[in-house]
Amino acid sequence: MTKIKIGVIGGAGYTAGELLRILIHHPAVEIVFVNSTSNAGNPIEEIHSGLIGETNLQFTAELPFDQVDALFLCSAHGDSKKFMEGKEIPKSVKIIDLSTDYRAKSPNHDFVYGLPELNREAIKAANRIANPGCFATAIQLALFPLANKGLLTDDVHVNAITGSTGAGVKPSSTSHFSWRNNNISVYKAFDHQHLEEIGQSLTQLQADFSKAVNFIPVRGNFTRGIYVTSYTKCALELEDAKKIYKEFYKDAAFTFVTDHNPDLKQVVNTNKGIVYLEKHGDNLLIISMIDNLLKGASGQAVQNMNLMFGLDEKTGLGLKAVGF
Repeated sequence: MTKIKIGVIGGAGYTAGELLRILIHHPAVEIVFVNSTSNAGNPIEEIHSGLIGETNLQFTAELPFDQVDALFLCSAHGDSKKFMEGKEIPKSVKIIDLSTDYRAKSPNHDFVYGLPELNREAIKAANRIANPGCFATAIQLALFPLANKGLLTDDVHVNAITGSTGAGVKPSSTSHFSWRNNNISVYKAFDHQHLEEIGQSLTQLQADFSKAVNFIPVRGNFTRGIYVTSYTKCALELEDAKKIYKEFYKDAAFTFVTDHNPDLKQVVNTNKGIVYLEKHGDNLLIISMIDNLLKGASGQAVQNMNLMFGLDEKTGLGLKAVGF
């Protein structure tokens, strides 16, 4: 079996660490290089200590593009575009970007928005993928079935809490342990950067959608996972809403509609999205959840790679939830 040869750019962050954890054990992949200028020559396991004993790879400052079939860009937001504009990358190399840089549709690029529950067939044919944001993935999974039926006819209200790994590996005043532990806070209320891609996807399914998505993001006092509660006015009876959701996701590899009120640990360490519905008066409540580093980042990136190279979507992603 000829393996897919992979390069990783920006290899020292949380998303890169999770990506490497998956790819090292992926049966169809060979990692050719992991680029990090600041860590060049150091063993991968010195930065990603969870990989001790699993790889002998070292970081490199080199960029042997001619030796790979695909590149994962794990660069900081804004840096992927600079990287792409400053490098001569062979057209044959497929690219999956995990930053925000190419998520918005534009005549200036040919990146496909990489949410398989929305664009599976386009992803299969794509050469370049913009991996969705973590909040955006969890919120969109909650709303797609309604948009697909033209049923988003009122404002949507969203509260979502995320683990500290969503802030990235670089320490900040709101990510270090002493501040984050036993603490929560709101940030970027109503103007989070993921709202643009959410609106873009909803209008792809429901062209006349013009209502507000009132999004309140919350910093959680845990390390990983995103737990979303969304509600909107909806005339459907609960059982009819469940049928629409289950039909929409019947062929989804990783998104599941449950009849039992779920908890975050059911998705942590997996590439799953779980969706649950309740009806309260005229409001439909949708609970959705993902692991921000997996379905919200690296796991979804590998899912996209699998689709691009004609593999089963689930290949290499048989990850077990932490449970307890």
